[in-house]
Amino acid sequence: MLLAETGGVRVQVTSPSLGAANVRVQGMDGRYTQLLADGLPLYGGQSSSLGLLQIAPTDLGRVEVIKGAASALYGPSALGGVINLVSRRPSDEPGGEILLNATSRNGQDATAYASSRLSGNWSGSLTGGYNRQTRQDVDDDGWTDMPAYDRWSMRPRVFWEGENGATVFLTAGAMTEVRKGGTMPNETAPDGNAFPLEQRSRRYDAGLVAEVPIRGVGQAQLRASGMSQTHKHTFGDVIENDRHRTAFVEGSLSGGTETTPWVAGIAFQADDYRSRQFPAFNYSFKNPGAFAQLEHDFREDLTVAGSARLDLHSEYGTHLSPRVSMLYRPGPWRFRASVGRGFYAPTPFVDEIDEAGLSRLEPLGELNAETAQTGSVDVGYVRGPFEATATLFASNIDGAVRIEQVGEKRVRLTNVDGTTKTRGAELLLRYRLGALTVTGSYVYVRATEPDESGIGRRAVPLTPKHTGGIVAMWEREGVGRIGAEAYYTGRQALEDDPFRTVSRPYVELGVMGELVVGKMRLFVNAENLLGVRQTRFDPIVRPSRAPDGRWTVDNWAPLEGFVLNGGVRLRFGKL
Repeated sequence: MLLAETGGVRVQVTSPSLGAANVRVQGMDGRYTQLLADGLPLYGGQSSSLGLLQIAPTDLGRVEVIKGAASALYGPSALGGVINLVSRRPSDEPGGEILLNATSRNGQDATAYASSRLSGNWSGSLTGGYNRQTRQDVDDDGWTDMPAYDRWSMRPRVFWEGENGATVFLTAGAMTEVRKGGTMPNETAPDGNAFPLEQRSRRYDAGLVAEVPIRGVGQAQLRASGMSQTHKHTFGDVIENDRHRTAFVEGSLSGGTETTPWVAGIAFQADDYRSRQFPAFNYSFKNPGAFAQLEHDFREDLTVAGSARLDLHSEYGTHLSPRVSMLYRPGPWRFRASVGRGFYAPTPFVDEIDEAGLSRLEPLGELNAETAQTGSVDVGYVRGPFEATATLFASNIDGAVRIEQVGEKRVRLTNVDGTTKTRGAELLLRYRLGALTVTGSYVYVRATEPDESGIGRRAVPLTPKHTGGIVAMWEREGVGRIGAEAYYTGRQALEDDPFRTVSRPYVELGVMGELVVGKMRLFVNAENLLGVRQTRFDPIVRPSRAPDGRWTVDNWAPLEGFVLNGGVRLRFGKL
């Protein structure tokens, strides 16, 4: 929900049966968004669509969002933008939090966070949790609308601060999950057979960030991480076992003056995929690169920055990714403009394959890297309790990869012959009056791509032209908070949907409240008060299985309907 409330950022469900979702930035496909944790690719160089849902937010300090091609500093997985989840830092005194939550759809969450000064310059934190959800068939059609899952996770973090300003951050994580969807027990798909969907996941990761000041030069930084994730997929009667691995290391040096800072460095990332049943799709990408960024304050209110990165990708060749931006801050106004270029290294895992598996996909053949040019201009104004931001953005993607049918039960991935174009605008308004904050947002997106027929252009599927929302929140420290929200999602073009070609617009309403009672915070959250469901308009199950293997249509509206959840947050010590 935190991401959904950010202008130009949309959380898109990619698998109705397993509940997978990715993050779309300014209308671009979710696979172009790089997901980081404390600046490290702990969820993989190319995060899966379930990665976002498997992250416990209990220790989340803040979320950093970089919109537009960020390949200049973050590499080929950041063609559309970066979502960086930054953990909160331990306080000097021991403290922590326990959260217990339950939902009206028979879901339960229990998570805990604890932090403390360990000894001397060392401190640490530990986050762990258990999350579960029972399978739900909300419309009683025999197909899962809310998948069942059982997930355990744990993440320790260790921090060290030296007397000379040097710092070291170490983290490790473990997660195991079983997720089930498809046909309900003792039910069948339209062909008369049961079609279970299941994903068993295990992920282990570790990361390091170290910074050391160098007298007379600046700051040296080392970042490194490793991740290994195994899956056991069940798609009907097909079993697919696979393993994803990512290794990352980056060394950089920063310096300069207060008005002209700079940073330069080298990086190496390796992404490896192995499938036991379909080894034709195995890949091993190695990507060494070098990058640099320079900023200069021409005046107190005018800053210009330029950055560039050179990548030597083992599969998709050499690419130069530049980015230039300007920030002008006269009085209460803020003007920002940026242009950038980047590339994306294609893999088999587009949304359709994430949901249906590899069994019906042709070997990849000769795919080219997807390249993009993005640009944006935004104007901001802040005075007293009022804040406003208006943004214009645009992107061109050359050779975007999409899926196409090549037989009754076969599909393939191919580069689009032409340019996928996205144009749009964002508007954000915020007003604060004492303890009350009201925020309104509106986003317009027009995204088109060459039509599959080769004649003319079509709207990019699942990209609503109009979305908007308004959130009102009253909050007082030591007392609690109460809020209300309303979100509008406009019509979306649909692809290969036997029931309609354009979705219906809908509105979601929600209210929430939290009451502080000593160390306890009691909360209740009512989502989707109107009970909007896609299955009130059409079935999600197709009359027959699609060529790519999917039994369901694309998810363009909520499936769970009204959900009420509530619980308690118990704080102890100092946070």
